Amino acid sequence: MTALQEIQDTVGGLAERVGAATIGLGRGWGVGSGVVIARGQVLTSAHALRREEVTVTFADGRVETGSLSGSDDDLDLAVVAAETGEVEPVRWEPGDAPGIGAPVVALANPGGRGLRATLGLVSSSGRSLRGPRGRSIGGAIEHTAPLPRGSSGGPLVDLEGRLLGINSVRLGGGLILAVPATAAVRDRAALLARGESPPARRLGVAVAPPRVARRLRRAVGLPERSGLLVRAVEDGTPAARAGLESGDLIVSAGGNDLDSVDGLYAALDAVSPSRGRLALGVVRGSDEREVAVAFEEGP
Repeated sequence: MTALQEIQDTVGGLAERVGAATIGLGRGWGVGSGVVIARGQVLTSAHALRREEVTVTFADGRVETGSLSGSDDDLDLAVVAAETGEVEPVRWEPGDAPGIGAPVVALANPGGRGLRATLGLVSSSGRSLRGPRGRSIGGAIEHTAPLPRGSSGGPLVDLEGRLLGINSVRLGGGLILAVPATAAVRDRAALLARGESPPARRLGVAVAPPRVARRLRRAVGLPERSGLLVRAVEDGTPAARAGLESGDLIVSAGGNDLDSVDGLYAALDAVSPSRGRLALGVVRGSDEREVAVAFEEGP
């Protein structure tokens, strides 16, 4: 048997086994793809869903109506409830992250237009990507298996058919980033399937990164400081109630200096549910002050 025949047999076998669990979301140039992870549960990318109900198309052409069970924009994951029938769920056995050069197969059923399966290699591991709300997702898998539009939410598997990740972002040069299918991600998917979407603390501001803040302060003759420049404050949010204003520079959060948006997210995640408050160091013009932001309980 030649090498090409072996490749054909491998990809074809995976397309047959995992392809049945790879589903289409939406119609035509519709929403995206997904993968059956348990009976009645389809995992996909959160950014691929735009409404509570979605058309679910299976590899055999069967069409069902699915409903959103739960969504986590910070991990860019969502679980859709749908009648999966006798479809065998994908093998999800979290283990070590694949190394550079590891062969992988990416599958998709873009908008229900038919199964795609492509072979590629891991080009980088331990990458990061931004979820729909801008938070960094660590441990992302970068690979070379090409995918068409509408493939977000489809599975990335190894040559044994084990789930490695959920394809999420197309980069330049044809590279794809996948959210890693770790044990923590599996636990989060189980929560989403039960309708337990995680509440995320929102400050309620649009910010510019430190490099922009330094440039703008220099342009108006103010001393340069590292921090996040507040570009807008949403009415009725914790930031608005705390008195933050457009033009403020947030230089610390929870007692730690800020040099990135990720630092602010980390401070928000660390807020104690019982206390529900976060101290921000804020520079307004040339005056520095501490602002206490209070968060309401609940999502």
